[in-house]
Amino acid sequence: MRRDGRSIREMGRVLGRSHSTISRELRRNRSPVHHSYIDHRAQVRADKRRSKASRRMRLKNDKIRDYVESKLTQDWSPEQISGRIGIDHPGLSISHEAIYQYVYHPSTSNRQELIGCLRRFHKRRKRKGSAPDKHKLKITGRIGIEYRPAEVETRDRFGDWEADTLTSRQSKIALLSMVERKSRLVQIEKLEARTASLTSQAMINCLIRFPKDARRTLTLDNGTENAEHEGVSQSTGISCFFCEPYSSWQRGTNEHTNGLVRQYLPKKTDFAIISSEEIKLIESRLNNRPRKCLGFKTPLEVANLCVALQR
Repeated sequence: MRRDGRSIREMGRVLGRSHSTISRELRRNRSPVHHSYIDHRAQVRADKRRSKASRRMRLKNDKIRDYVESKLTQDWSPEQISGRIGIDHPGLSISHEAIYQYVYHPSTSNRQELIGCLRRFHKRRKRKGSAPDKHKLKITGRIGIEYRPAEVETRDRFGDWEADTLTSRQSKIALLSMVERKSRLVQIEKLEARTASLTSQAMINCLIRFPKDARRTLTLDNGTENAEHEGVSQSTGISCFFCEPYSSWQRGTNEHTNGLVRQYLPKKTDFAIISSEEIKLIESRLNNRPRKCLGFKTPLEVANLCVALQR
C-alpha cells in the first residue's frame, strides 16, 4: 500500500490500526540500506528482535538487583520498590514491570522464592457488614458520619482516624486496627475478646500515644464493640462519628489496611497463637512500606513529620 502512494492514515483505516502504529512499524522494520519497507524482511527483523528480548536477562545492575530482592523479601510490591529506589539511591531507577519480568524470568536463580514474596489478594472477600446483623444494639450517643467535619475527606490534616476489628474463625481473640487517614499509619492491638470495654480501652491506649492535635476525629462502624465510644472521647478528646449501616466503604482507608493485614494473617489464622510481638512486627512492616499515594514515603515518615510540625 505504501508503494501505491497511500498515506499512513489511509493505511491505518484500511488495516484497522492507528496511524501511529503503522508509522512505528515502518520506522522500526524498514531496510536500513534502501530505507524501504519490504514485508518479508521486516518480519525477519521483528522475529529476531523478539527473540533477543525473550532471552534478555533483567536487572544486570548488581546494586539494583540486591535492592529489589531485599525489598521483595520485606513484602514490598514491585510498584513500591520502583517508586522508592530513587529516593534511597539517587540516580538509580527501575520500572515495576521490569521487576515483574525479572522475578518470572526462567534464568532467575531464586525465581520461586521471589514469586512467593509477591502479594496475592483474594478478590472475593465478603465485605464486612454486607448483611444485617440481628444482634446489633443501638449505640447510645451515636453521631452519624454526615456530621463529621468536611476537611476529614481531604486528608490535608493529621489526626483523623478510622478503626475496625478483625476476627478469627478459630477463637474469640480479635484484633483492633486503627489507621490515620493522612499518613496511613496503622496501629494494631490484640483483643482477648471483641467486647466494648476491651475495644474502647485498646483505642484509648493507641490514641494517647499521640499529642492532642493528632486526636481529632475517629470514624467507626456500628458494631457493638464500639458502644463505649463516649469513654474514648472523654479520655482522649477525640470526636467519634459512625458510618451508615452496612457502608464499610465509608471507612475505605481502614478496609484497605485490613486487607494488607490479612496478607500476613489470613482469615483461617487462629489469633490465639499469634503473639503480641508478632502483631507489632506486622504493624512495623506496614508502617515502613513506601506508599504510592504518599509519593513513596512510608506512613511512619509522614506521621513523624506531621507530628513534628504540630509541636
